[in-house]
Amino acid sequence: MNDAAASASELAPEDAARAAIYGLIARLFYSAPDKNLLGQILHADLFDAGESAPSRAWRELVSACRDAFPVVLENEHTELFVGTGKSEVTPYLSHYVLKHANDNPLVALRQQLAAWSIGRRESAFENEDHIAGVCEAMRFAIAVQHRSEEEQKAFFDQFIYPGATGFCNAVNASPKASFYGVVARFTRVFLDVEREAFAML
Repeated sequence: MNDAAASASELAPEDAARAAIYGLIARLFYSAPDKNLLGQILHADLFDAGESAPSRAWRELVSACRDAFPVVLENEHTELFVGTGKSEVTPYLSHYVLKHANDNPLVALRQQLAAWSIGRRESAFENEDHIAGVCEAMRFAIAVQHRSEEEQKAFFDQFIYPGATGFCNAVNASPKASFYGVVARFTRVFLDVEREAFAML
């Protein structure tokens, strides 16, 4: 924890903010936010009060957190992403990029994570292509490993953006998504901003 904090302190402010957002997205999709996380979001100052798409999406998320009850969010998260038997929306991004039955994007992702010395926690049951997993990997690459912009772009283009956009669309299309519809919209806006920034490299 101290090493991570020390590394984060060496980041440019915009990269520290990017890493924080990837971490927040990972946390929100991994499990429903508790009272403490809702409070942190309410008091965070990630975007200005302007009318840019990220600012509007952030204000919508803050508003949703202000009116949220943790137990309701827990039920929504379970219904959407866990379910009994089959979830309403799968959080595994490989599902959204499969083109052929013999495709296996998870293999390539695992190879990339191994090359970066990023491993799944023993206590984690989810595959590495869970939306929370890839976003946490990106946070780690930015804030702790200080990967180059070119490395970040390659990871983003291959393992995050194609699947995550399909995932966000699926969440927004679900009638069971209320709070998580807001989270998905914020996520999509942020990822579109990232894509535009990487396109300028």
